[in-house]
Amino acid sequence: MDLSLVQPELLLALLAFVVLGLDLLMGRGSNRAVLGWVTVAGLAWVLWFSVEQTLLGSLPGAVYRVDPYTHLFRALIPLTSIFVVLLSMQYVTKRLRHSGEYYGLVVIATLAMVLMAGAGELITAYIALETLNFCLYVLASYDKPDLRSNEAGVKYIVLSALASALLLYGISFLYGITGTTSYAAISSALAASDPAVAGGLAAALLLILAGLGFKLAAVPFHAWTPDVYEGAPTPVTALIAVGSKTAAFALVIRLFGEALGPAAVLWQPAMALLAVASMTYGNLVAMQQTNLKRLLAYSSISQVGYLLLALAVLSESTATAALIHLAGYAVTNLAAFACMIAYQNQTGKEDMEGFSGMAERAPLLAFGMAVALFSLAGMPLFAGFVTKFYLFIAVAQNGALWLGLVGIAVINSMISLYYYLKVLKAAYIAAPAEGGRLTIGPVLSLTVVALVLLVFAVGLYPYPLAAIVGAATDALRFRF
Repeated sequence: MDLSLVQPELLLALLAFVVLGLDLLMGRGSNRAVLGWVTVAGLAWVLWFSVEQTLLGSLPGAVYRVDPYTHLFRALIPLTSIFVVLLSMQYVTKRLRHSGEYYGLVVIATLAMVLMAGAGELITAYIALETLNFCLYVLASYDKPDLRSNEAGVKYIVLSALASALLLYGISFLYGITGTTSYAAISSALAASDPAVAGGLAAALLLILAGLGFKLAAVPFHAWTPDVYEGAPTPVTALIAVGSKTAAFALVIRLFGEALGPAAVLWQPAMALLAVASMTYGNLVAMQQTNLKRLLAYSSISQVGYLLLALAVLSESTATAALIHLAGYAVTNLAAFACMIAYQNQTGKEDMEGFSGMAERAPLLAFGMAVALFSLAGMPLFAGFVTKFYLFIAVAQNGALWLGLVGIAVINSMISLYYYLKVLKAAYIAAPAEGGRLTIGPVLSLTVVALVLLVFAVGLYPYPLAAIVGAATDALRFRF
């Protein structure tokens, strides 16, 4: 086996040890901010190396696969982590201790997310998922003096442990039916399976859906989401909202398309129900929120509903559309969190009232937040409009039933505009609670500008993204 094809993963593991080692060797009075820059430089190196790796070939293994689909997430996930680290540096310096462990855990989480995308069998996927979970448990509770952070960590680990048990139980059922954990072999075994095992297969799929539904934060497996989003340090919330969801969908699309396709008649209706429940419940409850982190938590639940529509009619075209929307959602959500983190660093506020007069005190952040929220709502010119258009068209082409579900999704998008406008009303119309302009550091300012430009770039010229994602989904071996 040519190990050069997995060098990005090996480099990520090396980077984690380098960051932790440097933290150990630095003196007590040393400036720990340098660890953030080392992490950014290392992730940028991995990103550059991953892009170069796309020219070297593929590794069609049963345990771990290196193909254009893996290459896509080798680029998207480290890029997400770079932005998360840039957003973390000032926050970590002001609020958190042990910055070396913080950045090391972010890198290990990045490695786990990449492995989830490339896994070619269930045990590898499960180990990668649990590695990510362990990192997020610690990161969610990293702000020790804040009781909400401690509560978030406890809730996350308890509920996630239950979800992991359900997922592992479902995997054991599936292994008992098929005799294998390889995606390709599972698909072949299900295609030739005896109808007498349909009951056991339905139980396996139900357990797997429950376990993965927790990681996706789909209704009714979403209960942890608002509390963890609110209690975790805000950069960690951004990592959970963007990075872990990206990796989870990468895993789910490959698993259900390549392994569970012959059983689609059993899981596709469940996906459709989860989609409608998630988009509707998420939007309706978000309308009542006054804390911006909780509002974005319920907003993310509704976005999961839109993506699950594509999984309900999974094909190459709908997978492509879902990944385009996922990329647009990642950039947009990072822009929203960047503005919120920069504002919170200066004011300590994260509720709606605290954002009153934001346009007067920090015009760049108010503009960035407006761009991000309009994009999440699916307004024209922004990334969210184009990516939702791709997604809804791909789903609607599958028949009248799906056209009706797309209609529900469009109505939900219109509902979401209401609570996004509540935030912008506070930022642009309400009088500021405190006077004085805020000074935003150059790193956060440039990060906000870069993310806003990416939102406009995807919204105005989506062809390059669509071409890259289309090439990635061409590599998937869908079996229906």
